[in-house]
Amino acid sequence: GMTIRPTSFMSAYMQFHDTHALGQSVSLVASNMRDGFDLRQGYLELHHRYLQLIAGRQELKFGSERLIGISDWANNSRTFDAFRLSMGGRRNHLDLFTSSVVAVHPTSLDTHGAGLNFHGAYASLRSIVPNANLQPFVYIKAMRSVTSQQKIAGSELETTFGTEVEGALPAHFSYQAMGNLQRGSFSNDAIHAGAGFAKVYYSAAKLPLQPRAGVEYDYATGNPRRNLNRISTYDQLYPSNHNAFQLMDLFGFQNIKQRRFNLDLRPTTNLTLLFQASHQTLATKMDSLYNSAGSVLIKAPTAGFTNTNLGNSLDLSAKYVYRESVVANLGVSHLFPGQLLKDNSKGLPETLLYVGLTYRFRMDHNPPAE
Repeated sequence: GMTIRPTSFMSAYMQFHDTHALGQSVSLVASNMRDGFDLRQGYLELHHRYLQLIAGRQELKFGSERLIGISDWANNSRTFDAFRLSMGGRRNHLDLFTSSVVAVHPTSLDTHGAGLNFHGAYASLRSIVPNANLQPFVYIKAMRSVTSQQKIAGSELETTFGTEVEGALPAHFSYQAMGNLQRGSFSNDAIHAGAGFAKVYYSAAKLPLQPRAGVEYDYATGNPRRNLNRISTYDQLYPSNHNAFQLMDLFGFQNIKQRRFNLDLRPTTNLTLLFQASHQTLATKMDSLYNSAGSVLIKAPTAGFTNTNLGNSLDLSAKYVYRESVVANLGVSHLFPGQLLKDNSKGLPETLLYVGLTYRFRMDHNPPAE
C-alpha cells in the first residue's frame, strides 16, 4: 500500500494484494482463491475539520460488522466502490454512502456490479444514552434484475432499518444488542423480514484469570411459506460472519437461531483465552439452511425439514502477543451435528484447527531527532 498527502486537506491511498492459492489447480479452488495481483483499495480523501469525503475503492464497516463489514477472515476481504461522507467528531458522527460491492474476477481486474446499488446512513451517538453508544442505521439495496418466487422478472428495492447499541451497566455488567427490520419489494413479492442479537457480559477483573462471562442470543427470520407473495428470509447484506456462528463459519445470519455461552480468560497480560459453547437451530423448518456467504447450504424439502436442530459446537481460541511485535493465534472448533444435518447430509462431526503467526513492524520515513 502507499499513501500520498500533497496537501493538509487531501490524501490518496492505493493498496494492492495477491491472494491466489499457490500450486493449486484452477479446478480445485474457488474464484476468491485465484485472484492475482489486483487493486484492493484506491481512493481519494478530502477532509476539513468535521467533514471527510472518501471517493473510490474502500472498506466499509460499521458497528459489530454483522450487516456491513470487510469479512477479513475470508481469503479475499471485501471492499466497495463508493462515495462516503463522514460528519462529526469522536462522540457523535454520521456516515452517508452510496456504493457497490467489488466482485472478484480471477482472470481480469476486480470490478463492481452495474452501477451504485447499495446506499446507507449510519450514525454513532455517544451523548444520547449514558455510558452507551447508540448506532441507528438505514441501508437501501436496489437491484435492477431479480426473479421472484413466481419466476417473474423485475427489480428489487429493499430497506433495512434498525439500531445497534453497546454500553456498560452497573455491577461490572456490559451489553451489546442489535435489531432491524427489512421491508420492500422483490419483483412482484413483498419483503418482510428481520433479525437481531443480544449479548450480556459480566467481568470480574479482580479475580484470578480476570474472567469475563457472557450469554448471547441470535435470531434471523426464515420464509415460512404461509404467504406465497411474501419473502421472509432475512437478507444478511454484506457482513463479517467470522465467529458469529461458531469459529467454523458454516452458517449464515439467515433463518437461524443461536444460543451461546462465552468465557474470556487472561492468565497473563500477553495471553488471552476464549471458550465458547453454542447451539443452533433453524428459525423455520420450511426454509433452507444458508452458509456464511448467504447461499443455500441445504435446500428445504417441499414439506419442510422434519427436525430443525443443526447441532452443538465447542470453540477454543488463544492469542499471545510477544513484545508487541509477534502475535500468535491458535484455535480449534468442533461441531456435533444435529438431527437436521444427519438426515439431510453426511451428518459427520467436523473439526477445524487454525494457526496464525503475525509479525508487526513499523517503518518511519522521518530520521530520528539529533
